[in-house]
Amino acid sequence: MFARLAFAAAALLAAHIGPAAAQQPIRIGTGFGIGFLPLMIADELDLIEKHGTAAGLNLRAEYLRFSGSAAMQDAILSGAVEAGGYGLPALLIAWDRARNTPNQVFGIAGITTQPLILIANKPNISTLADFAATDKIAMPALVSPQMYVLQIASERAFGAGQQDKLRNNVVSLPHPDALAAIVSGGTEVSGYFSSAPFTQIALRDPKVRVVLSSADVFGGPASFLVLGGTRRFLQANPKAAGVLKASLEEASDLIRREPRRAAEIYLKAEPSRTLDVDQVEALLKTMADDFGVGVRGVKTYVDFMARIGQVRNPPADWKETVDPVLHATPGS
Repeated sequence: MFARLAFAAAALLAAHIGPAAAQQPIRIGTGFGIGFLPLMIADELDLIEKHGTAAGLNLRAEYLRFSGSAAMQDAILSGAVEAGGYGLPALLIAWDRARNTPNQVFGIAGITTQPLILIANKPNISTLADFAATDKIAMPALVSPQMYVLQIASERAFGAGQQDKLRNNVVSLPHPDALAAIVSGGTEVSGYFSSAPFTQIALRDPKVRVVLSSADVFGGPASFLVLGGTRRFLQANPKAAGVLKASLEEASDLIRREPRRAAEIYLKAEPSRTLDVDQVEALLKTMADDFGVGVRGVKTYVDFMARIGQVRNPPADWKETVDPVLHATPGS
């Protein structure tokens, strides 16, 4: 009798509460390097789940790693991920080419404005004009943000129409290989368009010097990585942009407030034989203002990309290229 009563009570309670809501998966494309640290923190601390709950959503975030903006774009358009972080120029091309279609890509949150630094290992190279035809400049890919910064800087240094003056100097190398080449000095690689933490490692070598920074080219910070998603995803999930923005805001705040904890999370996600936690912590202290959800540099990129025919329908305002959840944030 007792067992039957207990079973009946349990059944009544289950009927009253209803079945537990199934978790909704949300797949996030991420990449390699300290620039993706806010996404590493969001993963480690379940921030998307946390802010999803606050928005009345039961989310389960999954993080998939890709190498390069092209792979990220393919993943977003194929539906392999709902949102992904990639270079701002690639996002602007995706925004333009799929304009007014479900596949049009919009910025959801800035990830980092960490500067891209062109360094050289020869004492006679201090400007772009000092690179000889035999001096190779390494960067991750020929369509990377580094390439656009080099083109914009070349146009300013050599004149209109000269954006590809140094294109034949460029070689595509992964960051670890480029770092090894620039430090060894025993190859044809004399320049390296680097990003953190590879910049800081290279500059430990006394023969390596800074030629220019993306901050010089843009007159201030410009977004290196931006989290983007399609119109289809954003319209089908109207709360998603707010959840993702809030998650990356909290992650960026943690980097500023607790750089050591952020350093530990970074090294857990990307173990390093070159950097220890003290060094990463020190690096993050110098990068405190390089993480945040604002999207910057859109106008400079778009103006250049329109001139060379890569953006056919340039936006009148940077806000056209991002979800409305970012309209109140600092941007340019």
